[in-house]
Amino acid sequence: MPTVVLMDVSLSMTRPVALEGSEEFQRKNLAAHGLTMLFEHMATNYKLEFTALVAFSSLWELMVPFTRDYNTLQEALSNMEDYDKTCLEAALHGVSNVVQQEWGSACPCQVVLVTDGALGIGRGSLRHSLLTMKQRGEDKKFPLPFAFPSKLYIMCIASMEELQSSDALNNLEQLVSINGGEGQVLAVEGPLCLKNVQAMFGKLIDQAYSPFHAVLRCGHQASDVQVFPRPEPILIDEEVDPLPRTIATDLEIVGFIEIADISSPPVLSRHLVLPIAVSKEGDEVGAGAPEETEDENSANQMAGKSPNFCVLLHGSLKVEGMVALVQLGPDWYGMLYSQADSKKKSNLMMSLFEPGPEPLPWLGKISQLGPISDAKENPYGEDDSRSPFPLQPKHKRSYAQNVTVWIKPSGLQTDVQKILRNARKLPEKTQTFYKELNRLRKAALALGFWELLKGVAELLERECTLLPDTAHPDAAFQLSHAAQQLRLASTGDSQHASFAHNIVPMPTDFSGGTSSSSGDRM
Repeated sequence: MPTVVLMDVSLSMTRPVALEGSEEFQRKNLAAHGLTMLFEHMATNYKLEFTALVAFSSLWELMVPFTRDYNTLQEALSNMEDYDKTCLEAALHGVSNVVQQEWGSACPCQVVLVTDGALGIGRGSLRHSLLTMKQRGEDKKFPLPFAFPSKLYIMCIASMEELQSSDALNNLEQLVSINGGEGQVLAVEGPLCLKNVQAMFGKLIDQAYSPFHAVLRCGHQASDVQVFPRPEPILIDEEVDPLPRTIATDLEIVGFIEIADISSPPVLSRHLVLPIAVSKEGDEVGAGAPEETEDENSANQMAGKSPNFCVLLHGSLKVEGMVALVQLGPDWYGMLYSQADSKKKSNLMMSLFEPGPEPLPWLGKISQLGPISDAKENPYGEDDSRSPFPLQPKHKRSYAQNVTVWIKPSGLQTDVQKILRNARKLPEKTQTFYKELNRLRKAALALGFWELLKGVAELLERECTLLPDTAHPDAAFQLSHAAQQLRLASTGDSQHASFAHNIVPMPTDFSGGTSSSSGDRM
């Protein structure tokens, strides 16, 4: 999830802060110390995170485009100059432009706004923007909510009492609310000093940038891994009182399946799975700070030579062309697979399915899947090239068959005439006659066109009376039987008006010169 740091460089950020026993600081210096703490944490634990730095006052400027080089971000932060008054609306427009040009409107993004809580003066102030927000045209629309999924964190280099006295807190909280409520306004607790500012940024790190560590298990094998980006809690709308569902820290592999069987399933999100090397003392290595000592380098080299189940799993899935089904929690599953981002480099990825016991309809319930050796017969058949998936449903789907549509009276007339032509050629056209009759019957039942069923029944009875003397005796029996079944369907009887019910030919026996009826068979 990319991050945009929006740094306030207006004149109000140069206000001095008297610190006991040390030189005088400005608010921008405290903000720089807090962001330095954030950048150092991300360089250690979020090396794959893309971060951009935007400075603003009455105008905005992209200081550093999205990058993973935190030294560049730190250098730009140290060289920022002071400008004029605060204009938050222009800055938010700038963030929207920067994110959409780089990532589009579908990629989630986190916005960290660092300011002193001053709302500006005059037409460009936040108060004026919020008051006139609903009175504007589409060409001057307020930038919030952002066009992309986002979380807005506002870091105030000011105490809570200072924000409440100037009514800035309500306005800043209104920004978070307009953006969808995702995010928070954080202020300094206690006096304005370096220690309390670092504590405030520590809360931001805990909420938004804490790495997700888990243990990946498969039988007796296990590996410590980091899932990046951190999986977000999931809400199931169908529940009466939905509670956020979070991924367990124990990820259990429940089985393996071929890529062709899993196909291309719908997923909630995709994440990198990175192994975490653990030294003999139990300390994590391999994810150290940018500047490492010789001891840390030697520890990383040792960790790279030690066997790791996560690396073994990735290589096996890549070679065998399979995916691993992993249980994320109660009735919640995902899949692990190898994905190549270039011709030479590939990564172990994890995709999250929708919570539920049957996230992929063509597989059925995942809890009921098992090895082929447990099955009574090999579902793949004699040759293993044939796959048992997707599972075929018991009842044919309505959208999986041809639909009869009558737009003009001529179309309906054509279908009725087709039935009558086949009726006059009975018994040679018995199968075609009943096929066309059932097609018309199902279409009439779908539309509630009961009169059509009665009308066709009358036509068949009329055709029965008009049969010539030379006609086969079976023709009269079949026409009378078909007319009777149509009349029963037109009454709405639950059995005869069912879509699963088809009219079948009436069994007859003319070998001994007699005929017998065994009725309609299901």
